[in-house]
Amino acid sequence: MPKLVIVGTVALDNIRTPFGEVKNALGGSAFYAGLSASYWTEVGLVAVVGRDYPPDGFSVLNRHGVDVRGIEKSAELTFSWSGEYTYDLNTAHTLKTDLNCLLSFNPDIRKSYQDIDTLFLANIDPDIQGRILDDLEKAPSLVVLDTMNYWIETKKNSLLKVLKRIGILTINEGEARMLSGQFSLVQSARVIQDMGPETVIIKRGEYGSLVFEGKSIFASPAYPLEDVRDPTGAGDSFAGGFIGYLTRHEDRSNDRLRQSIVIGSAMASFCVSDFSSRGIENLKPPDVSRRLQEFSDLTSYRSLAPILRSDGSQ
Repeated sequence: MPKLVIVGTVALDNIRTPFGEVKNALGGSAFYAGLSASYWTEVGLVAVVGRDYPPDGFSVLNRHGVDVRGIEKSAELTFSWSGEYTYDLNTAHTLKTDLNCLLSFNPDIRKSYQDIDTLFLANIDPDIQGRILDDLEKAPSLVVLDTMNYWIETKKNSLLKVLKRIGILTINEGEARMLSGQFSLVQSARVIQDMGPETVIIKRGEYGSLVFEGKSIFASPAYPLEDVRDPTGAGDSFAGGFIGYLTRHEDRSNDRLRQSIVIGSAMASFCVSDFSSRGIENLKPPDVSRRLQEFSDLTSYRSLAPILRSDGSQ
C-alpha cells in the first residue's frame, strides 16, 4: 500500500520555450508530482487518461515503482495543455486547453486505496478534491492541496470549503495574492492560514519559496541553474519531492518541514533542466546528493557579529 496517494492530472503537453519545442509530451500535475515523490517514498496515482495516451507514460511510472492502479482509462482523448514561455520563464502563456476525458473524471478513490497515510490533492477541480475527502472512511494523517488561478476565479466557494479540511496548501505568489486579496506575501499567507491550512507554501519560481507554518517563516532559494529549458511541471515536481520526503519520515517537525522544502527545491531544479519529465526521470543518488550539498553551500554562512560602530553612529 503506497504511503502517499496523489490525485491529479496525467496529460499530454505541447510546449514551446525559447530553447525548443515538444509535442504530446508526458505531463500533468499527478505525473510530475508522482515521479518526483517516487525517489523518496511509495506512491500511488489517481487520475484518468484517454485512448491516445502512449504506453511510454506507464513505462516511466512503472520504472519508478509508482502504483498506477488508480489511473482510469477512458474512451475519450487525454487531457492536453498547450503553452508557451517567452524569456520570462516564470510565466506560462496558455495557448489551448483540451479537457477531454477530464470532463467526465469522477474518481472513486476507495476502489484503489483505503487507508491513506498522506494525500496530495494536486491541481484539479476543487469539487473533485472535496468529493475525494468525502469518500474516505478514515482521514489521512496529512492532506496537502495545490490549486491555480482558474479555480480561484471560477470555483472559489468550493475551494474555500476544501481549504478548511487540509493541513498544507501549495500555491504560487500570484495565486496567493488573488486568493487572499493582499499584495504582501506575508499578509497573504496569514489570510490564507485563517481559511484553514496551518501551513502555506508560496512558490516563487526562480526566486524559490516562502513557507509559513503557524508563526514561523522559512525562505528557500531556487537553485541558480545556468541552463533552464522548460519550467513546465516545476511546481508539481517541487510539491512531489517535498511531500515525498515528508511522508518518508514519522517526524513532521518544523525542522523536517524545512528539510522537505529544500528537497522539493532540488527536485524542481532537475525538472526545469530539460523538456517534459526528462529532467527527473533518470536521477541517480550521487546526482541528488551533490545537488543537496550545493543547496547547503548556497545558503550557509558563519554567524554574524554586530557590525555597527561602537558608538552607534552611522
